[in-house]
Amino acid sequence: MSLMLNSAYQGGKAFGLLKAKQQGRLEEINKEFLCDPKFSDEEHLEEKLAVFKEKYMEFDLNNQGEIDLMSVKRMMEKLGAPKTHLELKKMISEITGGVSDTISYQDFVNLMLGKRSAVLKLVMMFEGKANESNPKLSGPPPERDISSLP
Repeated sequence: MSLMLNSAYQGGKAFGLLKAKQQGRLEEINKEFLCDPKFSDEEHLEEKLAVFKEKYMEFDLNNQGEIDLMSVKRMMEKLGAPKTHLELKKMISEITGGVSDTISYQDFVNLMLGKRSAVLKLVMMFEGKANESNPKLSGPPPERDISSLP
């Protein structure tokens, strides 16, 4: 299937189709979480899942539906909390229960909705709060006059 996809489209169009396919898979998983009675008491579940999906897609570098060691490394560096390879392996092992070397979307959502406070969850929650408190200004800077200068 992917061979056919590559021969039919090149560059951006193939990437767009790949991302759309990935988004569809993650939407299906989100629906499973929405129907799961274990999470029925979770406030704003649909909005949280939408945010989780966007974050997951941002860091799923190979678009295979799993976040590997290098993707977690990039994520932690981007969040301002770089880790060693050993620390990253330990984080992944903690999230997956030692079963896998990659983080699936289900593992990711369970981590973010779960009661355990893993390092990755804490850092991502911190980044979300930091973004809320420091809204990025867009456009040109406001005009200043002589009296506003230091």
